[in-house]
Amino acid sequence: MAVAAGDGIAALFEECGAVVVRRAPGTRPTLPALLAAIRQAGSEVAVLPNDEGVRSVAAAAAEIAREDGVTVSVLPTEATVQGLSALAVHDPLRRFDDDVVAMTDAAGHTRYGHVTVADRQAFTSAGVCRPGDVLGMIDGDVAVIGGSVEEVAVLVVERMVAGGGELVTLVTGAHAPDGLPGRVAEHLARTRPDVDLIVYDGEQGGYPLLIGVE
Repeated sequence: MAVAAGDGIAALFEECGAVVVRRAPGTRPTLPALLAAIRQAGSEVAVLPNDEGVRSVAAAAAEIAREDGVTVSVLPTEATVQGLSALAVHDPLRRFDDDVVAMTDAAGHTRYGHVTVADRQAFTSAGVCRPGDVLGMIDGDVAVIGGSVEEVAVLVVERMVAGGGELVTLVTGAHAPDGLPGRVAEHLARTRPDVDLIVYDGEQGGYPLLIGVE
């Protein structure tokens, strides 16, 4: 069972066989919605919250489901790209416990970032941002402040792959600029031709780009 914040993301999870609970960006799904999805998913269920703020609600729903005899494991996926990595190694023919270990390991080896636009002035770890500034986040912290989504996306990907990585995943949002994935692809082709790139249309609001590096 996976939580998704965009129609495109939801479709990706569903294609992988997950029962999906949709949520609006910046919100959390209700406990009843998560509980119903867990029960729908079956007797052995791996839950992908895909957001740090959703994990507590998912844990509460899982505890209730366990009282009904469902075997539930809430994986520590803090971002959509970690959920995608976990589902990529999911094997329904594998023992449940072994599958949870494999999915957790895949998620843990995926660094996550995203690009967003500031709506207010604030002090960040990268300096002061003002409304309209483009923010590049890595593992939950502001790493880059810039003037355009394309510029910041390239800088964030560059920093993330500098620490090592073989695969970059981009999930474009509903308001991503045209040509954004192409700009990142061109940069990687020049600087890291050994890195593979996958692009999905997530259709999420709030974040023009989600980034994963495995």
